[in-house]
Amino acid sequence: MKPSSTLSVGMDVQKASIAVASVAQAHGAEVLSRGTVGTRQGASDQRLRHLQSQSPQLVCVDAAGPGGSWLSRSLRNKGDVCWVVAPSVMPTKAGDRVNTDRRDARPLARLMRSGDRTPVSVPAVDDAAIRALSRAREETLRELQAAPWRRKAFWLRHAIRSRGRAHGSPAHLRGLREVSCPTPAQQIVLQEDGQTVTDQTARWQRLEQALHAHGPTWR
Repeated sequence: MKPSSTLSVGMDVQKASIAVASVAQAHGAEVLSRGTVGTRQGASDQRLRHLQSQSPQLVCVDAAGPGGSWLSRSLRNKGDVCWVVAPSVMPTKAGDRVNTDRRDARPLARLMRSGDRTPVSVPAVDDAAIRALSRAREETLRELQAAPWRRKAFWLRHAIRSRGRAHGSPAHLRGLREVSCPTPAQQIVLQEDGQTVTDQTARWQRLEQALHAHGPTWR
């Protein structure tokens, strides 16, 4: 049997495995499940080499997400063609809510064969690194902004009164260490809350400095 000139390969990345499915370009070709491979770097090489023995050209596709980015970059670095599509554009049947590896990989392969795809941009390694740094800073800032509300709620529940200092100021944080709670358990919570603010403030400052240091060299 003459091998198909193009084989569309769907690769659905899960936490511990990558499901693989393929379909030939020929009209009416059946979408075949090719099992699963591990998520370690290079784990899919053997499976793709086997598929290349059936078709001289492979066109891979995976869904955008935390797992899809590294796989796409890895395949492209090896010279393979790999598209990344948004999960929201994948067609689903009414009532089909089961989310398993095998049932996700097949629609990906079918979508690639039909040409009905909307590719999304995969961030470069440097872009992803700066994005992670920025995201960590924003998460730390949200934690700092939520800390005063948690502290006030704690005070209200246990009838603790503030000494009038501006919330979050150095004097206010020093004053928290002088507050005496009725029970040791409450004192521990109050001390841990103050330590969390101190730690998160230091973390935010480190991340802010890192962004200023790496920002100028980022394209």
